Amino acid sequence: MARKCDLLQGTLDMLVLRVLSRGELHGWGITQKLEQLSKSALQVDEGSLYPALYRMEDKGWIEAEWRVTENNRRAKYYALTRQGRKQLEAEEEDWNRMTAIIAQVMHST
Repeated sequence: MARKCDLLQGTLDMLVLRVLSRGELHGWGITQKLEQLSKSALQVDEGSLYPALYRMEDKGWIEAEWRVTENNRRAKYYALTRQGRKQLEAEEEDWNRMTAIIAQVMHST
């Protein structure tokens, strides 16, 4: 079983944008996809996810639409916008640069 780990501050938005870059999902679907992709190492609770979704919607990175799910329930589906794709690219570049710097420090003698 994978070890659980806490998300670093600021990474939730990037991960949600990444998941939504593969297609639109409702909130529960986003949490399930993050858990699946991380092999259960990441579990995002509603108290973290929904404020992040609302914040990203306010910034224009994602858009939302109410629809009926495959289980015949109403759910808000989230999709990445063009501005969200640009934000994801910028965050990925920053993440790659930062992780390279951290790895350099951690492996230096």
